[in-house]
Amino acid sequence: MPVKIRLQRHGKKGKPFYWVVAADARAKRDGRYLEKIGTYNPNTNPATVDINVDSAVQWLENGAQPTDTARTLLSYRGVLLKHHLNGGVKKGALTQEDADAKFNAWLEEKEAKIQAKKDGLTKAEADARAQALAAEKEVNEKRIADAKALEEEAAAAEAAAQAEAEAEAAAEEAPAEEATAEEAPAEEAAEEDTPAAE
Repeated sequence: MPVKIRLQRHGKKGKPFYWVVAADARAKRDGRYLEKIGTYNPNTNPATVDINVDSAVQWLENGAQPTDTARTLLSYRGVLLKHHLNGGVKKGALTQEDADAKFNAWLEEKEAKIQAKKDGLTKAEADARAQALAAEKEVNEKRIADAKALEEEAAAAEAAAQAEAEAEAAAEEAPAEEATAEEAPAEEAAEEDTPAAE
């Protein structure tokens, strides 16, 4: 029975979630499987890959063939490295302690890389938030400055209109006073004319 290590799709539409399974090559993609080895969630950043290393190595040693994507995931979690090191132990090129030490050192290095990527992503996200906040503050300050400028313009226009109205009122009062001053001598002259006529 040819056994393949492959992905089995779960999750919902647009949000895939995969199981890494050892299954008969003749079975349907999402059909019957022999053993669930791990999970793969591509929706997170970085993607979450959780694999039972010992079980995966056991299947590889029994002749299971991984698909291309499954091979990438197994390599990402160090399954292929452990399988390779176990081959060296069987040949006598390495002791089991050396193989375990190499594998643990590789795991630590890999975890450090993953953590560095997570830190970089959180830092980039924090920087993006800070830039967005600064841009928003700048827009708010500009809006407040524009509102103040409009208020000052309105106040200046109102003051100018008031001054103009006062000037017009003063101009209207001055001719009226002149007219009354001109009318008063005319009336006096008319009064003087009337007694002379008598």
